[in-house]
Amino acid sequence: MSTPTTPNQLAALNVLPDGPIAQKQPSEPFYAVWQLLESVTDPEIPVVNLREMGILRAVRQTASGLEVVITPTYSGCPAMSQMHDDVVNALAKAGMAARVLTQIAPAWSTDWMTAQGREKLRSYGIAPPHASRCGESNANVIQFASKNRASSAHLAVLCPQCGSQNTTETSHFGSTACKALYRCLDCLEPFDYFKPY
Repeated sequence: MSTPTTPNQLAALNVLPDGPIAQKQPSEPFYAVWQLLESVTDPEIPVVNLREMGILRAVRQTASGLEVVITPTYSGCPAMSQMHDDVVNALAKAGMAARVLTQIAPAWSTDWMTAQGREKLRSYGIAPPHASRCGESNANVIQFASKNRASSAHLAVLCPQCGSQNTTETSHFGSTACKALYRCLDCLEPFDYFKPY
């Protein structure tokens, strides 16, 4: 792939995919890099890789060399430096060098998670997020925790242990800020729900 030289080519680099990224095929650009990065997992949820989580957004050639773009699940995510280092180390082990760019716009959305990633979350014991619909428009949606928990009661969060819809939110913040703590009223097991963004 040629190195971009014109302003239009360089501007096109800032456009990221809007939605989940499918596993790359051998005929696609940077296939070897994408394959290496399939082994880089979310440090907080090690069963899901960065592509499946929607955090790994692009691999591209820039005027200064190879660049890998990652987007945090939220701007204060404490795992971002670990993800950055894990991407650099995975490539370095294969003799590749790349600049890892953390890009926060457009903001990450749970709609960027792949179906495989959602199923891996469920199997791991974390209820996957419902569709946020943030990707349907260019609108930036900010959701605040409701003081009235009843307002979120209409949202059925399935227990990842037994599949029951008879669940309740016990805390708007779970093991990490991007998750809420729920409890199943049938099997009585607590579980995290990955909040939609």
